[in-house]
Amino acid sequence: MAVDIQKLFNEEVPSKIAKNPDGAKAIGGKYQFDITGEGGGQWFLDLNAASAQAGNPGGADVTITISSTDFQKLYENPQANGMQLYFAGKLKFVGNQMLAMKLNKLFEL
Repeated sequence: MAVDIQKLFNEEVPSKIAKNPDGAKAIGGKYQFDITGEGGGQWFLDLNAASAQAGNPGGADVTITISSTDFQKLYENPQANGMQLYFAGKLKFVGNQMLAMKLNKLFEL
């Protein structure tokens, strides 16, 4: 089942962070998501402050760039598809790549 990326980042992720700010702070870091293509957008998550917002205010510890089509694959099976997408050059990280490894915890909050 396809995930609605807009709904995920505009509603679901902020709601999860608000319900579990300590869990968000435990993950930590500032993440910039740049999701290209239909249904994509830009979102900034400051897990140190347990906040999420649309756009790109700058100051991210890691920027993640991926197409909306490939994000669907990543969201469905992060363990199997994450490395495959990364090595195929379809999932790009700029900055602290160790923070990117914690991303699956964010969606499990």
